[in-house]
Amino acid sequence: MNAVAADSIEARRARMVEDVAQMARDTARETGRDTLDARVMAALRKADRHRFMPQSLFDQAYENRPLPIGHRQTISQPYIVALMTDLLNIKPDAKVLEIGTGSGYQAAVLAELVHTVYTIEIVEPLARAADAALAAAGYRNVRLRTGDGYQGWPEESPFDAIMVTAAATHVPQPLIDQLKPGGRLVIPLGERGAQSLYVIDKDLRGGITRRNVIGVRFVPFTGIAVQRKP
Repeated sequence: MNAVAADSIEARRARMVEDVAQMARDTARETGRDTLDARVMAALRKADRHRFMPQSLFDQAYENRPLPIGHRQTISQPYIVALMTDLLNIKPDAKVLEIGTGSGYQAAVLAELVHTVYTIEIVEPLARAADAALAAAGYRNVRLRTGDGYQGWPEESPFDAIMVTAAATHVPQPLIDQLKPGGRLVIPLGERGAQSLYVIDKDLRGGITRRNVIGVRFVPFTGIAVQRKP
């Protein structure tokens, strides 16, 4: 990449971060926060979003909006990536599970912040592409596998935090089970057109509380989770 191209990407990424900060202020009434954690914003400044999307979309890579990545999936809007990461409230030594790798961008942002990220993608071509993109970007603290994220990653549990990046009709019980006491799960719930982002907390005794944060729009969770809970 030549110096001019690098400068252009840096400038676009800086504008994207400014847009995210402004959107946080604009949505403060719904989310209860008018600023996002400085560590999260720093991660946005480091992660190269253009590495995680088709080359034909490079010119749009740092726009604050979702973009298609094929297979009826999208790379999430940077504001939503930042908000969900902020809501996890993760510490540097955290062990995090992401359900729905997609492009790999959200995993990259998480990897800037924590010790280890485990991420699962059900669409095999997306999993391969994300794995290659993460490796090319130099992330060595991300472990990716192909599979149905509804079941989580039991052999690596418990997790300090879990993030789901597709809308489910209910909270998968395996994910609750794999969440460490004192941990947090961030997940979009609902049908298409009527989804909300929820924060699910597990207290030290294993009790569960949930909080509705803001209306969102995600692609649906595929696999077992599309079935309604009895």
